[in-house]
Amino acid sequence: MSKFTKLLLFVGALAGGGYYLKSNNFQLPNLPALESLGVGPAGGTSSSGSLPPMAAGSAVRIGSFNIQVFGSSKLAKREVVEVLVQIVRQFDIVAVQEVRASDTTVVSQFVQQLNATGRHYDAVVGPRLGRTNSKEQYAFIFDRERIEVDPSSVYTVADPDDLLHREPLVAGFRVRGVPPEEAFTFTLINIHTDPDETVQELDALGDVFRAVRNDGRHEDDIILLGDLNVDDAHLGELGRVSDITWVISGTPTNTRRTKQYDNLLFQRRATVEYQGRAGVFDFASEYQLSMEAALQVSDHMPVWAEFSPYEGGESGRMAARPR
Repeated sequence: MSKFTKLLLFVGALAGGGYYLKSNNFQLPNLPALESLGVGPAGGTSSSGSLPPMAAGSAVRIGSFNIQVFGSSKLAKREVVEVLVQIVRQFDIVAVQEVRASDTTVVSQFVQQLNATGRHYDAVVGPRLGRTNSKEQYAFIFDRERIEVDPSSVYTVADPDDLLHREPLVAGFRVRGVPPEEAFTFTLINIHTDPDETVQELDALGDVFRAVRNDGRHEDDIILLGDLNVDDAHLGELGRVSDITWVISGTPTNTRRTKQYDNLLFQRRATVEYQGRAGVFDFASEYQLSMEAALQVSDHMPVWAEFSPYEGGESGRMAARPR
């Protein structure tokens, strides 16, 4: 048995406190036989710049944002927090990487800032992870008026063979504002790879994706998102998952606009809710920041994609879930 196949036998368990978190165990089944591969970037709009306007309820905007060294020092900078609040409010839900603070209230303090004008954001926060003394946490920050989390679905994928520097945080969500029986449900896998070990980690993430896809909850809409530290030409085994697609291709995602690191990936035939709109939010241009000021916010720009709020892509059409 290969070390990557063994990854699918791990038991995922959340180890640590946070919002909505309880200990959960999932037996991850054996690797299924590979099907013929159909890989490549998703069709539709993929660009860097301003976010397009979105009519209320017409789409769910899912984002990913590495908020470089997001801790107490950054939270103490009023101008930086004001920009971060504006950015995160552009999304219904955003996966955050690089929460790096010994103070466990950093995310909750930031959520309070998001809600200062009457909004209703909340968060799921994972345990502190990493091989060194510099630990990081993942978080999902979401608008409760638009998104609800299934607490029983939250777990961190265990990694006894230490293939990943920071094991992914997994959580399941459902869209609010449409009939519950018709609402789009989806699972997010939040990841920040080690830039020095991307070959090994991208191969391991292929197995992680398959494991989460088959974790027993029968959820077909699996979206892996985060800071991969590679462009879409170097996705390894993750890029060879059957029918996998990605929304960012050939577009820089770092704030200096020189490298592509961040992306969202899903299986195109399963996640028909994808509406063909995705991109990179160039907050420096949007908010007319100097490069120096923008880098105080983060050295990454958020990436995003839009999905239908309805399961199957439209009201009254429920997509069949593969078993």
